[in-house]
Amino acid sequence: MKVKPILPSLREKKRYLVFEVLSKDSLNFSALNDAIYDSCFNYLGDLGMAKAGILTMKDKYSNNKGIIRVNHKNTENLKSALMLINKKDVLIRTLGVSGILKKAENKFLAK
Repeated sequence: MKVKPILPSLREKKRYLVFEVLSKDSLNFSALNDAIYDSCFNYLGDLGMAKAGILTMKDKYSNNKGIIRVNHKNTENLKSALMLINKKDVLIRTLGVSGILKKAENKFLAK
């Protein structure tokens, strides 16, 4: 017996936030990922992190630019949490937000 797929109206709506890391050194993905999750956890808490559905995309990170997937209602919360990252000499700037991954890559990462 086949499982019925979820209706499109019931699926999680997501946005793709493209960011750039401004620092003197190039950061590896694991250190940056830990800093992002720590900052989001401190700002949003357990329940907020669960609702936001934050996912950093490892394969989309290169040249200090990357993409984070987030729930469509929590993009502003994610931007606020990224501003509060307190790593030494690291600043994260948001380049843009898109609802389609391919458009986010072409528009913001192609440069």
